[in-house]
Amino acid sequence: MEQLKFNLPDFTNGDIFPIDYTGRGKDISPEIVIENLSENAKTLAITVEDISHPIKDFTHWVIWNIPATSKIEKGIPKGKSVSRMGAVQGVAYGMHRYAGPKPPHGKTHKYRITVYSMDCALELSARKRKKHLLKKAENHILQKGFLEYSFE
Repeated sequence: MEQLKFNLPDFTNGDIFPIDYTGRGKDISPEIVIENLSENAKTLAITVEDISHPIKDFTHWVIWNIPATSKIEKGIPKGKSVSRMGAVQGVAYGMHRYAGPKPPHGKTHKYRITVYSMDCALELSARKRKKHLLKKAENHILQKGFLEYSFE
């Protein structure tokens, strides 16, 4: 599997989450700029997880069927479907939306943002979670990349 390279213009890899993208700020999803999208990619999926949380794979966001593009806008609205994109937001943090980092005060947690490019759109209900997305996508992922950030 080829590595997907991407960046978040408002972030520095390995640094801390800017406050606007956290549960203590505006709680908006970040802009994502993809550097080497495969010409065979049809859709993208994104997961954001707290890799320091005591519950393994504690997911803060899961979204799929984003049309393949080199730039994903920031501030994707809440809801099961994002009609202007044709994307689906699954269940993460008990909701169908991006939920930015908000660890207990005084604790620093590390977060992983993963972007996948796929060769098709997935038939998957918005009631599903990250584990269901990854199972359904396993034979369709062309590229995968991740970045990690901290927040206190």
